[in-house]
Amino acid sequence: GQKYMLYMHVPFCERLCPYCSFNRFPFAEDRARPYFASMRKEMMMLKELGYDFESLYVGGGTPTIMIDELCETLDLARDNFDIREVASETNPNHLTQPWLDKLRGRVQRLSVGVQSFDDGLLKQMDRYKKYGSGEQILERIAEANGYFDSLNVDMIFNFPSQTEEILRSDLEKIAACGARQTTFSPLYASNGTVRKMASTLGELDYDRECRYYHILDDYLAGGEAPRFRRSTLWTFTRTGSATKTAEGYDQIDEYQTNYDDYPAIGSGSITHLNGALYVNTFSISDYNAAIAAGRMSLMGKSTLSKHDLMDYRFLVELYKLRLDKRFGCSVERGLPLEMAFMRVNGAFEVDDERELTLTPKGRYLVVVLYRQFLSGMNNLREQAREALPAAERQLLFGD
Repeated sequence: GQKYMLYMHVPFCERLCPYCSFNRFPFAEDRARPYFASMRKEMMMLKELGYDFESLYVGGGTPTIMIDELCETLDLARDNFDIREVASETNPNHLTQPWLDKLRGRVQRLSVGVQSFDDGLLKQMDRYKKYGSGEQILERIAEANGYFDSLNVDMIFNFPSQTEEILRSDLEKIAACGARQTTFSPLYASNGTVRKMASTLGELDYDRECRYYHILDDYLAGGEAPRFRRSTLWTFTRTGSATKTAEGYDQIDEYQTNYDDYPAIGSGSITHLNGALYVNTFSISDYNAAIAAGRMSLMGKSTLSKHDLMDYRFLVELYKLRLDKRFGCSVERGLPLEMAFMRVNGAFEVDDERELTLTPKGRYLVVVLYRQFLSGMNNLREQAREALPAAERQLLFGD
């Protein structure tokens, strides 16, 4: 009787970004089309196990890389599960026809990976030629706004060559673009991408990260009449937008914060269920073979301790700006070192018997914690990728 979110991973991109650690491969139709068929079969395997889904999140890679295959998959999901809402990621070159018409009604929440509107940065990231200039992307966002209940513009800050002027220009464009939400995540590396990032983007400067975070947080959500409100530490919802969850949180395009447990399908996807992580094989060929044989493509499982689960809950709830202390074990008793560290650093605005909220300094401290958590997840992905056959492993940083 429990309703879940289903995460679906599409690991194909037209260009591979040097900072990305998600499972991804250069797009080829003869590889992608059978992959979508495998995902549909895997989804129906979950139905046979008794799962029902109220929400579907499609990540990547680039989920819209084959729009007809994606639409067939979404239609099958709606026919077989009690789905209220579909969220998907995309790239700016797909904020055009026929993608917009095909996604209208099928996808309620679309998140477009822009990263920056600065043409110099886009060229450094090898995105300019394929996805367009900053001005072209702004025009496409304006056209796409009316097609979805929510359009999120996904940005990155603290690129090595990003100046304060570039950051402020990006913020001005976000304020003017009309999108309902924006996500400004810090640039973070994994063991497998740090060298590639250094050769294409430069070395990361974490001292500057703090200053840039406070600049963007103040521009978007500061002052007496803020343009946006904080939905999480790095997701901001335009003032006047009213979509909320049953728990009172803003609807956001970060599935880890909306659901404690979620099955995940597709090559390289990571399931979080009942205190354990399950990792699907990162090999496309092994994934297709497993699904064709009628079995899941799991390559590993890690069971989290009670302390690990409390740490995870502590992190995610503070990332959502407020932790309700009434979740069983006392947070002071369960996480004494974490609480002592946060308190001695002046992290809490409210610290009473019911809840914890964050000071400006506390918000940045949790940004660092969450960034490092995501880097750790990327290191897990790198370990999984080491098991790839040589032919597939060589494709990762190709054009």
